[in-house]
Amino acid sequence: MRSVIRITDLDLAEIDELIAVANDIIESPAKYAHACDGKKLATLFFEPSTRTRLSFEAAMYELGGHVLSVPDGGASSAAKGESVADTAKTVSCYADIIAMRHPKEGAPYVASVNATVPVINAGDGGHNHPTQTLTDLLTIQREKGRLDKLTVGVCGDLKFGRTVHSLIEAMSRYEGVSFQLISPEELKLPSYVKKDILQAKGVPYEQTTDLEAALPKLDILYMTRVQRERFFNEEDYLRLKDSYILTPERLQKAREDMIILHPLPRVNEISVAVDADPRACYFKQVLNGKYIRMALILKLLKEAGTI
Repeated sequence: MRSVIRITDLDLAEIDELIAVANDIIESPAKYAHACDGKKLATLFFEPSTRTRLSFEAAMYELGGHVLSVPDGGASSAAKGESVADTAKTVSCYADIIAMRHPKEGAPYVASVNATVPVINAGDGGHNHPTQTLTDLLTIQREKGRLDKLTVGVCGDLKFGRTVHSLIEAMSRYEGVSFQLISPEELKLPSYVKKDILQAKGVPYEQTTDLEAALPKLDILYMTRVQRERFFNEEDYLRLKDSYILTPERLQKAREDMIILHPLPRVNEISVAVDADPRACYFKQVLNGKYIRMALILKLLKEAGTI
């Protein structure tokens, strides 16, 4: 049974296909309004979520399907000690496809091995978030017209940021892409990501703590929040949470055609005054998340022979 646990579960041709379908959905939504009539998506979210959970649910509804949703992990049998494997086997009896978010790295993979329907990883701890990356790629393609020959700045929490790890893994597969890795020393990109992805593929990158120095080089600035929930103590979080704040004044150093992305939620790392800047694309990104998840649900259900 085909599942998507990390972005590399999809090859570049498949990503291009998903982007093409998502763009077609944007242009001709009525064509897809009944594509999943009678089918059910189960959203199993054991961590808080607004955009990802609602975008999956909106995606299934707009395809004509239905949603079975556990509002939070505490309301499921996981609170009684049920294993991820047993949860996956159980939910497979009720749903045609599962989207799972879990605080433990690898939990969606365990679910995929035990489920009898496709499983989509909607975020697992600090590891992977493939549908956010698909959202990012769709947004970049729509705003920049390409996915190659780009300089990408990733800024903020590069240590725990699963969206950053998935984006780097995806963008490293395109020709002519380079990275500016902007973070405090304590939140630098993990060495295994640098070694296994960037260095292994010969992808150019620079590490810096200086956002303003990096800005003029960038085609894309991908901002992230410092994540309170990933810290072991409050003191470290409070010390680092305001390391980078993007303001209109700072943006004067950036290119006119640079785009600003953020997986959201933001706390205060992007000033609300930036929202009016034409380079701010993070709310377009939110909407694109629904369309690319529609495309992925369609792909997996077709491959499973369900539709």
